[in-house]
Amino acid sequence: MNNISNSEKKSLIRLSQAQLNLLQVCPPQFQRVYLEQLSLPISPDVQENLLWGNQFHQLMQQHFLELPLDSILDMDQDLKKIVDSLLKSVDEQHHLSSQSWREAEHYLSLEKDNYLLTAIYDLLIINENQAQILDWKTYLQPQNKQKLANNWQTKLYLYLLAEASEYLPEQISMTYWFVKIPHEPQYLTFQYNEQLHQKTTVELENLLTNLDNYLLDFNQNNIDLHHHKNCESNCPYYQSFFSDKGYFSNLEEDNNDLLSTIDEIEEVSI
Repeated sequence: MNNISNSEKKSLIRLSQAQLNLLQVCPPQFQRVYLEQLSLPISPDVQENLLWGNQFHQLMQQHFLELPLDSILDMDQDLKKIVDSLLKSVDEQHHLSSQSWREAEHYLSLEKDNYLLTAIYDLLIINENQAQILDWKTYLQPQNKQKLANNWQTKLYLYLLAEASEYLPEQISMTYWFVKIPHEPQYLTFQYNEQLHQKTTVELENLLTNLDNYLLDFNQNNIDLHHHKNCESNCPYYQSFFSDKGYFSNLEEDNNDLLSTIDEIEEVSI
């Protein structure tokens, strides 16, 4: 796989899946959060969830670096039970062996037009004819699998690996593992293919073209990013822009909702 080595020499805009998701859902909220950086401290509940998610990711990273976990897990038997169950299930489901190359927190980036698309894979497993992306989620498995399939984490992570490696789309998959005490781990796997790759390519190019136009208007003409035509019915942030309470009164609630969503999508921020 070829990461971009000269990206820092160019003036590229870094985009992660979280930014692509927000840009697609609500361009004005994208402007708030990423262009104007209007954010407030997150709520204690969201902060606690983020902390636990980060700690769990660190545990998984330690394990796949072959660092001991006993001293940590012995202090929390519920967590030990879940971790042991997860690792056993992962080993069985993904056929881990000594021949498999694997890396936790694998960073991958790809230059596309004026942007640097980035991803951090919780675990990447490489075999001769197969590449598997694993992602840890510290919440229960969602009921709507299609919603997760349409999320930009799924689409971008699969797309980047197909673009930056020699693997065919059909040789690439992504599996989400859902972990929440005291429930047994569950998983959802998305198998990639050429048709999905072409579809994602078109969607991504359209989204980046829209962003090009948004940024041109915003930077040169001071024109705000506008709502989608169907934003009123589909956007969770729509009301905060037109509420009688005003623009800033809803920022904290919106920001916490956004961080909760990001926590559900990607606990390790990019």
